Amino acid sequence: MNIIIFGPPGAGKGTQSKYLIKKINGFQISTGEMLRDEIKRDSEVGKMIINDMNDGKFVSDEIVNKLIKKFIFDPQKKYNLIFDGYPRSLSQAKNLDLMLNDTKQKIDFIFFLNVNKDTIIKRIEKRKSIEKRSDDELNTIISRYDNYMETTRPVLDFYSKNPNFHEIDGTHEIDEISRKIDSFINV
Repeated sequence: MNIIIFGPPGAGKGTQSKYLIKKINGFQISTGEMLRDEIKRDSEVGKMIINDMNDGKFVSDEIVNKLIKKFIFDPQKKYNLIFDGYPRSLSQAKNLDLMLNDTKQKIDFIFFLNVNKDTIIKRIEKRKSIEKRSDDELNTIISRYDNYMETTRPVLDFYSKNPNFHEIDGTHEIDEISRKIDSFINV
């Protein structure tokens, strides 16, 4: 079963993805983690990524699509993918559809974790004190949230027409959100 979880930075996508990995024995495709790995390796791509992230911008679709392609085409991971934070743009959504079609896969469930800006700020400030992430500065958080809401609106519109799309109130406690997801996937 392939699942998309999307929502603004700090909505709990990673937390719910990790829950689903255990629940369905799946593989997480976290664009955020992939991008942070490139930064840690100090690659040329990593340097481009850090400049964009520090400016509150999204990394180019070309870079992100290239990074996730290997997961989608991996025969051991097919049909068990959890897309955490991807797609973020309409072109990424269309690219994902093409790659899935090429591998005879589909998206079974789409979950949008809807969380307001104030809750996001509180969560990310807490996360910053624990994880010490460079992209968790207050101005960066606000910029990323606003940019996300603007950029992702077409993706939300694109997927919300699907019968497998579910909007979930992401302000609830982690366990409550997990139970809501469970009620849809019936696993």
